Amino acid sequence: MVELVVIVAAGFLCGALNAIAGGGTFVTLPVLIWIGIPPVVANATATTMAVPGYIASVWAYRRDIRAEGALRLGTIIMMAALGGVFGAVLLIVTSPDAFLALVPWLLLTATLLFAFAPRLQRLTEDASIGIPSTGMAAILLLLVTTYGGYFNGGLGIIMLAALALQGYRNIHGMNGLKNLLASILSTLSVVTFMTADLIAWEAAIPMALANICGAYVTSRLVRRMTRINILRGVIIAIGAVMTVVFFIV
Repeated sequence: MVELVVIVAAGFLCGALNAIAGGGTFVTLPVLIWIGIPPVVANATATTMAVPGYIASVWAYRRDIRAEGALRLGTIIMMAALGGVFGAVLLIVTSPDAFLALVPWLLLTATLLFAFAPRLQRLTEDASIGIPSTGMAAILLLLVTTYGGYFNGGLGIIMLAALALQGYRNIHGMNGLKNLLASILSTLSVVTFMTADLIAWEAAIPMALANICGAYVTSRLVRRMTRINILRGVIIAIGAVMTVVFFIV
């Protein structure tokens, strides 16, 4: 019963964090490993349970989603689909020990990217460092979505930065497109994980249901928010603590 309560709470918080700025994996991955799920399976399960929350957030932002940059929406979606499959296959061929060794570094990378995201966003507003061609924009998105298919942690802020580099400026539209791409790449990742039997469904299902509630409720609220600095600080703190814990363990 205690494990179920923790799983549900982590799922709700994950959906809420992802709907606002990302960082939900900082909560769910450590919880899944804590209850005894092997690291690679825990990572695949964390991706699985995040899918319904992404879809719920997309619905909340459905009127804001549009292409602003050099790439058409269809091309962007195709890059997300390819990246999701590539990343999932990469995870499948990674040994559990190797992935466990990578986890603290992945968490550290995601935390740093999240922490410095506002500065990165301001830098990308300078047109001189924008993506100069559609080809480079497509490659960048493919790399970002492949990372998302492999780990998913910190995906939201990395994707927001990639969109900003392409010229996106409407934050609500960027959040909506980010969640749309995350839902597509994560869904295809899950299908790939299912073929390798890498999902702990007994944890994924209750966590996913809680994730839907957290994502939809928060998405409806965040569209009215103008300041989320305190929440960003909490997410960074969670990421930092989890990073230190995994380095120690």
